[in-house]
Amino acid sequence: MNNEQKLKTVLSNVFNVPVSQIDDEASVDTVENWDSLNHLNLVLAIEQEFAVSFTEEETVEIMNYPLIKMTLKEHGVTF
Repeated sequence: MNNEQKLKTVLSNVFNVPVSQIDDEASVDTVENWDSLNHLNLVLAIEQEFAVSFTEEETVEIMNYPLIKMTLKEHGVTF
C-alpha cells in the first residue's frame, strides 16, 4: 500500500466513510463526520500511521486533504 492509499484509508476509517469519498475535495466542509473531535482523532491517527508529529499550528491548519498531504510532505513523507 502506498502512502496515498494509507492516508485515504486513515481518513476513511476515522470518518467512517468509503475510501472512494476521500479525494482532493475532501475537507471539513464536504465530509459529514469531520467535526472537531474527529479532527483530533484524525491528527492522532495520521501521526501514528506516518510516524510524524504535527505542531499545534499544523494541527489547526490541516482542514482538507491537499493540506494534509502538503504537511506530510514537509515532514518527509513522499507521495
